[in-house]
Amino acid sequence: MLSFASSNTMKNLLAIPVFICLSLFSAAQKDSLTIEILAQGTNTSLRGLSVVNNQVIWVSGSNGTVGRSSNGGKDFKWMVVKGFEKTDFRDIEAFDASTAIIMGIGSPGYILRTTDGGETWTLVYENKSAGIFMDAMEFWNRQAGIVIGDPIDGKFFIARTFDNGLTWREIPDAYKPVADTGEACFAASGTNIRALDNDEAIFISGGNNSYAYIRDQKIKLPLVNGSASTGAYSIAVWDRYKLNGGKKLVVVGGDYTNDSARSKTAAYSIDRGKTWKLSKTPPGGYRSAVEFMSEKHLITCGPNGVDLSFDGGQTWRSISKQGFHAVRIARNGNAVFLAGADGKVARLHIPERSGKIRTKF
Repeated sequence: MLSFASSNTMKNLLAIPVFICLSLFSAAQKDSLTIEILAQGTNTSLRGLSVVNNQVIWVSGSNGTVGRSSNGGKDFKWMVVKGFEKTDFRDIEAFDASTAIIMGIGSPGYILRTTDGGETWTLVYENKSAGIFMDAMEFWNRQAGIVIGDPIDGKFFIARTFDNGLTWREIPDAYKPVADTGEACFAASGTNIRALDNDEAIFISGGNNSYAYIRDQKIKLPLVNGSASTGAYSIAVWDRYKLNGGKKLVVVGGDYTNDSARSKTAAYSIDRGKTWKLSKTPPGGYRSAVEFMSEKHLITCGPNGVDLSFDGGQTWRSISKQGFHAVRIARNGNAVFLAGADGKVARLHIPERSGKIRTKF
């Protein structure tokens, strides 16, 4: 069983409903979608991406690197965290232009926090346990957050914070989900755990078997599995901040050692994860991140390209062969950003037209 956000902390929601305008694309307009490279050439592989709003973007990656932009990606300030020059920061959660939390996978596993835009960092959590490997973080709001890690002694590592990341505690061993032999999570984009609604989280796994976990539920996923490199890598949740939300879910993954293989790389659920269907037309291969842009529009990315879905994940269409590890939509806005190898950060440009979908995210 996972321990979730309390009602008191929910009073200060980090993600508030905003309106997104998305075009009703014709076939020709789908082809006019473009990806603009904003930054590249930095000696880091970026897998952590947090978009506060259309202007404030944070990224994190290998070689102790963190980047921040306060003007929509026009300029980035790059920094290497002192004392952690060899750490791979696979996930980042940002709350504004000054406050952010980064996660170093292990070993040891680290969580650090800044309140001055990355000028200084405070080590708030360290785990030297044998086999520690942290995969991703998620926050319900500014106070309540969770970090998930690979199994230790057959149980998934889970730690919680209720004070904006100042302190972290592992949940009791009795409440940690039990993993199958050869089952683990993937630290591919910081999106294998997500808020399902105001009180719940969902996380996904891969390896010999691939599952979705919701409290005491362990639900088999139909994605490719059977080896250490296969399974579910990312999950997206629609309406996750509504009471009893999260009915529409999409997972992506595949085999990162065979990134062009398309079979069983994406699936969707419309009943809060109880049942899953494989996408009729899958993405162009292994995918490490997926994000809802509206109730029916999604974007996914991987090392060999970017795909969009216009029907809730049932079918996917390639829009770029450029590779990325992570994709996120602004939590308080509508801009979509991507991040990947060699310090690459990009933005998705959506064409405008008179007919639009207006929906809450």
